Amino acid sequence: MALAPAFVSAGGPIQRPAVERPSVAVSTPELASSPGSQASKALAAGSLALVLGSRAKPRQSRKGLRVVPTRTVRNAAPPGVYCESAEKCIRRKTRTVYVGEVPVGSEHPIATQTMTTTLTSDVDGTVEQIMKCAEMGIDIVRVTVQGMTEAKACEHIKKKLLEKGCKTPIVADIHFTPKVALVCADFVDKVRVNPGNFADGRKSFDTISELTEEDVKEAQEAIEEALTPLVLKLKEQGKAMRIGVNHGSLAERILFQYGDSPEGMVASAIEFGEICRKHDYHDFIFSMKSSNPQVMVNAYRQLAREMYKLGWDYPLHLGVTEAGGGADGRIKSAVGIGALLLDGLGDTIRVSLTEDPEFEAKPCIALRGAAEEALSKGVEPFDEHTKRREGVFYRRECSWPIDVPLNHDGSVFARMSVKELADLDIQKLCDRLGLRLRADGDVQMEWKSVDAVVLDGMVTPNVGVKLKTLLDVPTGVICKAGPNVPEGATVMVTAAEAAKGDKMDERLGGYAIVFDGEESEEMMLDAINKTSPRFALLKPNARHGRTFVSRRFFAKLSQCKSSVPVMLWFEYPKEDGKDQDDVVVDASADFGSLFVDGMGEGLLWDAEELSADMLRESSFNLLQASRMRISKTEFISCPSCGRTLFNLQETTAKIQERTGHLPGVRIAVMGCIVNGPGEMADADFGYVGSGVGKVDLYVKYDCVKRGIPSENAVEALVDLIKENDRWTEPADAEDVEAEVGAVAVL
Repeated sequence: MALAPAFVSAGGPIQRPAVERPSVAVSTPELASSPGSQASKALAAGSLALVLGSRAKPRQSRKGLRVVPTRTVRNAAPPGVYCESAEKCIRRKTRTVYVGEVPVGSEHPIATQTMTTTLTSDVDGTVEQIMKCAEMGIDIVRVTVQGMTEAKACEHIKKKLLEKGCKTPIVADIHFTPKVALVCADFVDKVRVNPGNFADGRKSFDTISELTEEDVKEAQEAIEEALTPLVLKLKEQGKAMRIGVNHGSLAERILFQYGDSPEGMVASAIEFGEICRKHDYHDFIFSMKSSNPQVMVNAYRQLAREMYKLGWDYPLHLGVTEAGGGADGRIKSAVGIGALLLDGLGDTIRVSLTEDPEFEAKPCIALRGAAEEALSKGVEPFDEHTKRREGVFYRRECSWPIDVPLNHDGSVFARMSVKELADLDIQKLCDRLGLRLRADGDVQMEWKSVDAVVLDGMVTPNVGVKLKTLLDVPTGVICKAGPNVPEGATVMVTAAEAAKGDKMDERLGGYAIVFDGEESEEMMLDAINKTSPRFALLKPNARHGRTFVSRRFFAKLSQCKSSVPVMLWFEYPKEDGKDQDDVVVDASADFGSLFVDGMGEGLLWDAEELSADMLRESSFNLLQASRMRISKTEFISCPSCGRTLFNLQETTAKIQERTGHLPGVRIAVMGCIVNGPGEMADADFGYVGSGVGKVDLYVKYDCVKRGIPSENAVEALVDLIKENDRWTEPADAEDVEAEVGAVAVL
């Protein structure tokens, strides 16, 4: 049978042919020995540089099914270090793992996933939700299994799905309960285990004061004892496992050894992988989720890097956990998932939203489409001159201008035409750029005001007057040279124009160079020397492969010894079959893939499909998701599931309404205790369901208030924020709106 293409169209649900899989032999690396092996000891010591040999072993297959042969594994990292190529989007080669009849691996389309929000014990409701998700294009659906009642319900859920002709695989989500995992394994297609709590139980963070090698060995033996029965059962039945590491729920021992870090996540994953391999079980998939896209990207890259060294070829499931809802959740997920997909990492994905699960399908399909379009796009090999590929993160040191109001944490630019600006009165201009018009007529910057305007066309006299008003705010003005350009505006020139001209005279506001990323180092250096630019704009000509064009540009810029700030200017023209959601996902992946590596000091998001308001709001959301500029309260909210102990969507909306005006404050809203305490490490305050109608409140890791009735919990959270001196009152509406009669046409 011919292998499926690497990606599929994002146009709708996947139609998969019937699959037959007779038994074949596949190539597998030499098995790591028990968790007490040298590999485990090395991990316990903090070293992950392990290289094992390889030999062929027969793989047990399911009756009547054909296993797609995998490629020969390698024992050395490729030029991309953590991916197949650092210059092009080429999928990392993996084995195929079947989840039901859905193949997951590099030879197949990226599979989409979601998770039910119904009570798993509600068989009919869960079946209905799974089928709705399948109709929307979801390939695999996970259900929460917290006890024997839910485990036994899985049998009836699977039976009813098959009776209705629905073959969508179901995955059991297991926390704390190895015995429950054994029961539900008979009825589901895959079992997800969390290394942070499968054997270690519920979280505490201060019981370990020292850790010996014997302690580590004892803990690893306990993990093997708990996991082995499940491994053997899944192997016997030919079913799959996901080793789902979560940054927010690492075991206390791992936290003690490695800290709250991607290295600890990798160590935790490898420990569980070794146990599976010891028993010649290879139908497993890794995930390395975090609510912080930067941590998430780093963790997946480190795991991929380690698997190259080990010769392992297991697929990856990608996701940003607790991403939230609405545009925030989609952008945050696309930054992390998209950055990895563009590097060729990822075989199945989930966009976790605080919404009904069927709404996760569209952004998943859009991300898969973005990966499909990027496939094989890129540039010729180049030297990055940094250790980025080895996982070393840094932000560029920039020389910031004093006469252009750039934000050092990330600037947002907006593009306007001369005609549009000429037609706007002061109120509409403030609305367009997110400025604040006070009752006294004064115009001020707000938390989410555009930092600078890029103007299309030649400046006319009346527009020149308006530009002076913007410069007084101060809002930056970037335009072409002309007789009506006011003093203080920044003159925009292309790199080719600057390089072929004479050295430009110094002026207030200076110059900005527009590069397309194809310039030679010599041209770049010549243009920079002749203009002494205040900043640069990188505007690639190619629609796809911008991640790689931009990486090469920054490599060249470093060779020019230039510290000029760079704004990423990416255009998204209208395309048939793509709507606003598709554009948001595409752009978040493109910009995010660079911001997570510290490349770029701001953005000009230029998209025909999006309104000016949506572009401005999305730009700030993207910078915040990339852990750059914090312009509003950040909410880390889980997507809800059958474990949730209150109406998560309604509660999150209430908390956002009360606290959404607190820039720089991070609030975690967790439906239950499973990941709650761990996620507090990445939040300032936490709101966690602890029982029916009860809520616990956290400050970082510490639970400071327990068992608060849910009807009082939102106000109790507000009081807690006030007690910790993080509260400010919302702006008075009378100060924000100009009085009637105060608005004048400029």
